[in-house]
Amino acid sequence: MCKALVAGNWKMHGTTGSAVSLASQLNQDWAQNNAAEMIIFPPFVHISAVRSVIGEGAISIGAQNISQYSDGAYTGEVSAEMLLDQGCKYVLVGHSERRAVMGESDQMVAKKFKVAQDSGLTPILCVGESLKQRQQGETVAVVSAQIDAVIELVGLSNVCRAVIAYEPVWAIGTGETASPQQAQQVHHAIRAQLGEAGRSTTLLYGGSVKASNAAELFAQPDINGGLVGGASLEADEFLNIAKLIEA
Repeated sequence: MCKALVAGNWKMHGTTGSAVSLASQLNQDWAQNNAAEMIIFPPFVHISAVRSVIGEGAISIGAQNISQYSDGAYTGEVSAEMLLDQGCKYVLVGHSERRAVMGESDQMVAKKFKVAQDSGLTPILCVGESLKQRQQGETVAVVSAQIDAVIELVGLSNVCRAVIAYEPVWAIGTGETASPQQAQQVHHAIRAQLGEAGRSTTLLYGGSVKASNAAELFAQPDINGGLVGGASLEADEFLNIAKLIEA
């Protein structure tokens, strides 16, 4: 059975004070709601402060990125060991902003996935197509290739042990959202690609998820939760989204 998850990606927003305040609000309300697992992804510099607020309770903490290297002279990088030391359980790999803005290739994403999983972190592999690729009917081919790059490095069974988030690039931060039917079509294709071993793999949808559209998205048979961006910066909105996963 797939685990129900709601993940909040805070991206490069906030100060220590605002991060602690947001984490405190979430922690107070979510403590008694455990049907779905909540994960929050603060910026690196706020992880320690947020961890001190949420402790070992109902909310898990993750990192927005990870180095493909284990340690060494790599200025500005953050290793898996460092993330584990800060209490992280999850890490995002291959987010579309990392791919498009920072130039991360499918192969680099695969290396980061392997480093994360080998260390004991659970990677959330982000995949998705651009607007042009969707318009050209390449959505499934693009998403499949992104997943295949990771399968080639770590094997299908290891990919199936992780979490996969489908986030159409054209819907991230734009206010546009894939229709529930469009999202389900891609999630179903991912499930088929993973085969029998992927029947219990958690698949998330990300891309301008809001409380107003989350219920329909989460009602789809192959969608097990959401990777939420901007809406996760507002405690009430994020909690409303999270509670819809339980419905």
